[in-house]
Amino acid sequence: MAVSTVVQPCARCGARWAVQGRPMHWCPRCRGVLLSPAPVDAPPQRRNYRWVARPPGRPRSRETRPSSRTSAPVATPRYTEIPRWGLRDRPRRPISAPRSRLDRWTDRLIRLLTTTAVLFALSAAAEFGRYLLLMWNRTRLIEPILVYLSDWSVRVFAVLALVVALMTAVALVGWLIEARRRAYAADGQRDPRGMWALLLGCVVPVVNLLWPGVFLTELARRHDDPRMLRAVRIWWSVWVLNGVMAVVALSFRTASTLQAQANGVIFTVYTDLVATAVVVLSLWVVRSCEGLDLRGRRRLAKRWVPTGGPAVPVIEPVHPAGAGSDDADSAAAVPDPAGPAAPLAADAEVVQDVRAEAVSGADSEQEEVMAK
Repeated sequence: MAVSTVVQPCARCGARWAVQGRPMHWCPRCRGVLLSPAPVDAPPQRRNYRWVARPPGRPRSRETRPSSRTSAPVATPRYTEIPRWGLRDRPRRPISAPRSRLDRWTDRLIRLLTTTAVLFALSAAAEFGRYLLLMWNRTRLIEPILVYLSDWSVRVFAVLALVVALMTAVALVGWLIEARRRAYAADGQRDPRGMWALLLGCVVPVVNLLWPGVFLTELARRHDDPRMLRAVRIWWSVWVLNGVMAVVALSFRTASTLQAQANGVIFTVYTDLVATAVVVLSLWVVRSCEGLDLRGRRRLAKRWVPTGGPAVPVIEPVHPAGAGSDDADSAAAVPDPAGPAAPLAADAEVVQDVRAEAVSGADSEQEEVMAK
């Protein structure tokens, strides 16, 4: 029986099977793929397969040579979360912290401050209109419709101003808590005053004349901004003044005489105007904390820098009369880098005139000596 010289090696176990007719596709031993038939003693260039043994970690290509330099160790790849692949991947949005109702009020702070200032100004105008009616009523009668409109305008604007002022106060407390938290967090610290301490110190009557100024002063010193500290001190003074005036205005409500009631009306006008100033100053403090001016524009830093250069003589010193004309021409032609061309030309002409007078003076003196 003739032994076949054509074999089919197995790609999995490496066994070689003799071809006895039709080539096989699968290895009878390991069920691996059999390569195409080839002679047993065929040279390498005629084989359609070759076995290459490489240790782990070596490059697969023969042309590739291992680099002499060792690369720096690379960190192990890892995921911060379970990867989820799909046909259309979208980056996950950062999960924002849940916002409280106080934060929602804080977002409307600027609008609330503006509305409160307008309402207090309108309330002052309504009170002043009532005072004018009282003055007019001293000599003549007033139409009932005017009295009705005056009463309702005073009541409506006073109530609206008080309600919106309370809403603004809540928004300001929320802003104060958040601003202090950011200021202390910038230095890696935590606000030593809790939320309830800040809230009660700003809301409780009589107590709120003192503690809001203290809280704002601590915030201004954290920012190390003298302009903000000055704004806080001005706001604090007007805030205390407004509180005292509000108490005095309420005491006029219990007056029994007409003159005292009229004085209470005009004093209420002043109180509303001071309240308007408090709201505007509150807006100023908020803007100063954010690095803005009262109108919301970015403040520009003013720096004093030295200007000008070293003093340069306008007319060069006159050289002795024995100096040649070449030196004079060269001295007159040398430009001064510190000044324009026109003044330099004029200065050169002046220098030449001075030198010419000096030379002529020296020649005349020499002629007089020779004549003697």
